[in-house]
Amino acid sequence: MFNMRFVSQDWVVSCALILLVSCTTYSSASLGKPENNIKTSVFKSPKIELGPGLVSNKFYFDVDFPRGHIALKSFNAELVDESGKSLPLQETYLHHWFIIKYQQPKNVTHNNPTDNIVYVRNSGFCQDGPLIQYFGLGSETRGTATDIPDPFGIEVGNPSDIPYGYDEKWLINVHPIDTRGVEDRLGCIECRCDLYNITKDADGNPLSPDYKGGLDCCPDNTTCRLNKGFKGPKRTLYLKYTVKWFSWDNYVVPLKIYILDVTDVLSVSKGVTPMHNCEVEYQVEPCSKGYSSSACIDVRKTSFPMQNGGYVIYGVGHQHVGAIASKLYGQDGGVICSSIPKYGTGSEVGNEGGYVVGMSTCYPRPGTIKIKDGETLTLEIIYSNSEMHSGVMGLFYILVAEQLPHQHLL
Repeated sequence: MFNMRFVSQDWVVSCALILLVSCTTYSSASLGKPENNIKTSVFKSPKIELGPGLVSNKFYFDVDFPRGHIALKSFNAELVDESGKSLPLQETYLHHWFIIKYQQPKNVTHNNPTDNIVYVRNSGFCQDGPLIQYFGLGSETRGTATDIPDPFGIEVGNPSDIPYGYDEKWLINVHPIDTRGVEDRLGCIECRCDLYNITKDADGNPLSPDYKGGLDCCPDNTTCRLNKGFKGPKRTLYLKYTVKWFSWDNYVVPLKIYILDVTDVLSVSKGVTPMHNCEVEYQVEPCSKGYSSSACIDVRKTSFPMQNGGYVIYGVGHQHVGAIASKLYGQDGGVICSSIPKYGTGSEVGNEGGYVVGMSTCYPRPGTIKIKDGETLTLEIIYSNSEMHSGVMGLFYILVAEQLPHQHLL
């Protein structure tokens, strides 16, 4: 068992208290969600076969999903075995999953799943990169709320938004890492290049000597180094995903999805639309020797204007092991939302010691937090750097309503 307790318990507790006080949150239940109107559908991805140390990172097109003109109310997922039993993170680490909406001509066969695809992206800034999903999380997926309060919803399946002759479809990307018998479990889940014996990227270009680990070093069908002589059986697993939804009507207030990335570097040229360069992941360098664990923190910030504002209905961060907090600020310096990681303390599923098993969420009372058109937002991501962490992420999801319910019906 490797040591993944990178920050003192006192530091985590004190930091969490400070940050949580700065953002009043409300559960979806407190907002009066009528559960009896909501339908629940449970699906499974195509089967994933893994042996000890093996990585799968595949894209599954045209997966099962509720059809019709609907309002999405939540999307949750987890890895399960053939019998439907939940898999612990110590055995199979869920690096990430995400689901993307796309449109495709009706006559395309399953033999050509990527022909003539038109991706339907979220409203976020990183439109030229991979952050175009509607939902997506990682190891924290079981312990992170995604419920959307009434009367709000994410609209999908609107016939007027689907070109003639096209169907609306969904794809899922699942990236699990089997860590049974590996030499360095933390190194494997952080995709350290030396443990995977990777020296080139997917295009065959040599990796920079400064690139110690990340997505380039744990692609599909690679194997993390095992303890000498370790043998273990292959097994079949699935991503089980649960969707809550109901049929769309005029009383539902639509939400826009924004995914913010702390690696976003804004390029601004006179007379040209600003370009967002999102690298998605980065490396946390270790602090100098002699510092206490509570003093070893890595803080990264980025700022960008939000062209079209609205009312924040939901917010959550996405971080990896070593995370301390993520915070989103408005232009006046006030906290829009703080999202704090929860670390497991045991060995059972959902409470795996040392892993991020949940992220706190923000449910501002509708109408209390408004982002103005053109307002500059600042995203702050905090990690412990008592040791190096490779391939970490600092993402932030917010759901924004352009109108409040009483305005929507006028």
